[in-house]
Amino acid sequence: MTNSEFFKQANLIGGTWTAADNGASFDVINPADGEVIGQVPKSGVAETRKAIEAAEAAFGDFRRTTANERAAWLRKMHDVMLDNQAELAQILTMEQGKPLAEANGEIAIGAAYLLWFAEEARRIYGEIVPSPWKDKKVMVNRYPVGVVAAITPWNFPSSMLARKIGPAIAAGCTSVVKPASQTPYSALAWGVIAEKAGLPTGVINILTGSAGEIGGEITSNPLVKKLTFTGSTGVGKILIKQAAETVKKVSMELGGNAPFIVFDDADIDRSIAGAIASKYRNSGQTCVCTNRFFVQAGIYDQFVEKFNTAVNALKVGDGTGEGVQQGPLIDMAAVEKVEELLTDATNTGAKVVAGGKRHSLGGSFFEPTVVTGVKPEMRIAKEEIFGPVSAVIKFDTENQVLAMANDSEYGLACYCYTKDLGRAFRMTDQLEYGLVGINEGIITTPEAPFGGMKESGLGSEGGNRGIDEYLNTQYACIGGLEHT
Repeated sequence: MTNSEFFKQANLIGGTWTAADNGASFDVINPADGEVIGQVPKSGVAETRKAIEAAEAAFGDFRRTTANERAAWLRKMHDVMLDNQAELAQILTMEQGKPLAEANGEIAIGAAYLLWFAEEARRIYGEIVPSPWKDKKVMVNRYPVGVVAAITPWNFPSSMLARKIGPAIAAGCTSVVKPASQTPYSALAWGVIAEKAGLPTGVINILTGSAGEIGGEITSNPLVKKLTFTGSTGVGKILIKQAAETVKKVSMELGGNAPFIVFDDADIDRSIAGAIASKYRNSGQTCVCTNRFFVQAGIYDQFVEKFNTAVNALKVGDGTGEGVQQGPLIDMAAVEKVEELLTDATNTGAKVVAGGKRHSLGGSFFEPTVVTGVKPEMRIAKEEIFGPVSAVIKFDTENQVLAMANDSEYGLACYCYTKDLGRAFRMTDQLEYGLVGINEGIITTPEAPFGGMKESGLGSEGGNRGIDEYLNTQYACIGGLEHT
């Protein structure tokens, strides 16, 4: 895949593929085998400033393009992605490790976001408000915010960018993108996608390198009008503080601690299928992954038995392998974090009933794991695991599980399985989460808003609200309209 035209090892700034000013670079590692894939620029403040200035220079003309023109570019980008889906998925799996089936799905949903926002570009409506004055008109207009900075994570290195680039282009904004250092190639491929679609130069600028230096310049530079970030709550808080100095618009999709609730009346087989999908997708490395399983006492033993069987049947291996369902964790630091949480849990009374250790494949592969006897106060139930470990907690009543599920500073995603229609609505109303899945384990779609409550973030991506984050609202009062 390193011979692919989508495989770039340079920054894209103002339409030019370029190295870091001092020629510095860093290695990118394939997590499946530990081999070096290649090198990308180790950029810092100077390169970031150039990228921001290129985006600002492009913004003047791009903001004046029509909605139809921007929609056409987005549709072309969508087509380029789907026409080259297999190639883009191979690059994604090579640098991130997820199975090819999941990588193909990620490219597909990324393209779907582009198509969605191509349609939304033509629906950036204003308003004529009934005026309180006879001689004045009251209008509300919406305009692109300007230069957008996007910082994206390694777990979904392509689709997370689609959710930011799509609405930015649709609104008429230009962008500066900083991908995660572990997975830069999927982001750099977006530069090629944009070129093939004929997007004007400077509308998308992509650079790799020092998170501290690039992030610091992005948050302090007054030319950047909006910051959108997906990542940990800790880093998000730092960026919010830094962005406050220049009062930027911010949207944050941060950490999660998703509860998965299974009531006695649930369809157990359906709940098992949903549990596998919501927990072990991407080796448990998603912000909406289940972190805590709450199972009602009446079916607890039956659920655990069936769940263990399903977990033990998962095929672990290199993501390019036939039928592989779980790839490696992103790096050894992720493995050590999982081990630390498991050790704390077992030392305080929990029991590993499936998996529980590094996989025989070596490297950063880890066995799909189930832990029972977990208590809500344990670290494994409080902290985001971000690995293939299921922490199972027994509960008795609806009120009890609601209190336990909401007892978290996070509020991104949650899941609930029940056949009781009244209970389904009660849970939806009372669970303090931005995304709720009732009898479903996979719920993300471009047509719906994606965003959290509490410390899981600010703003929404996707849906008919996703583009609002990239627009400023202006009120105009037009006077002097009295009859003569």
